[in-house]
Amino acid sequence: MTRQAAAFLAAILLLAGCGKGVSAPPVHDQPINFSILSAETQSSMGPLWQPVLDDLKAQTGLNIKPYFGSNYSVLIEAMRFNQVQAGWFSALPALEAVRRADGEVFARTADPSGLESYQSVLIVRKGSGITLDSVLKCGKRYDFGIGDAKSTSGTLAPMSYLFTPKGIEPTACFKAVRSASHQANLFAVANGVLDVATNNTVGLLFAARENPKLAAKIQVIWTSPPLPESAIVARKSLDPAVKEKLRQFFLTYGTAPGPEGDRQRANLLRLNYGGFRPADNSYLQPIREMEAGQALAEARHIGVGVAKAQAAYDALMAPKGVHPTP
Repeated sequence: MTRQAAAFLAAILLLAGCGKGVSAPPVHDQPINFSILSAETQSSMGPLWQPVLDDLKAQTGLNIKPYFGSNYSVLIEAMRFNQVQAGWFSALPALEAVRRADGEVFARTADPSGLESYQSVLIVRKGSGITLDSVLKCGKRYDFGIGDAKSTSGTLAPMSYLFTPKGIEPTACFKAVRSASHQANLFAVANGVLDVATNNTVGLLFAARENPKLAAKIQVIWTSPPLPESAIVARKSLDPAVKEKLRQFFLTYGTAPGPEGDRQRANLLRLNYGGFRPADNSYLQPIREMEAGQALAEARHIGVGVAKAQAAYDALMAPKGVHPTP
């Protein structure tokens, strides 16, 4: 073989090798599974989120796939095992995703007025005569609907702000306790299946819009202090270029002038959002504080681990200048 032929053959082999090197799909062809928090059913949340996800795919070039789970833990575990790369989480599940699923917060939601918080509520059927005082008297008189164990407004907030400070354990207080989604609990209260249940102000807005006759049967008897609104979380291990595309999309979505911006803002309004704001993991600090207060109260109640729980609580609250609790 002549030198020229050998060189030609080497060039052909090099080009063939290069061809194999570029055969892997580019980053934007790799699916990015985006989880939708299953506080409500997929059938109700899917159509509301799909226009936003369609815009996310079109504007970033990413191959976005919606991912729905049956409960909060399913979505956290899906992110933990990289079945989900980003998603929309309420505050407590977002904190769990940060702790256990390699997650990090990069945006938070705001309502149409710009408010970045919402509230947990206790609801009863209108005209039932059930009051907050009668609920707190316990006596196993009522059937109670609590939220998912990982729900901020369905479980953590009512426990932290209402029941635990009064020394009330729901299973000892109520005739029966059922854990379900906000939507299921609202239907159950409105139809007389449950006497009282947890919910939140956003869920009540959705109910009033989608089923006003049902919502008209509901009465709020307790409202919590403000809670951090939902967060957008991505895996730390996600390609930085992909994360930046996600971040830029959410932080600019709905801010454009003219018809395109109006269309985007209409998509957000259906979700009861006015837009997204920058955030990081520190946004979840109120949830950490609620957890620590709940752990301290429980330790005092059972008389075990009080010193450890107190130390954890004091360490968490010290940067805010809060004095140790007696």
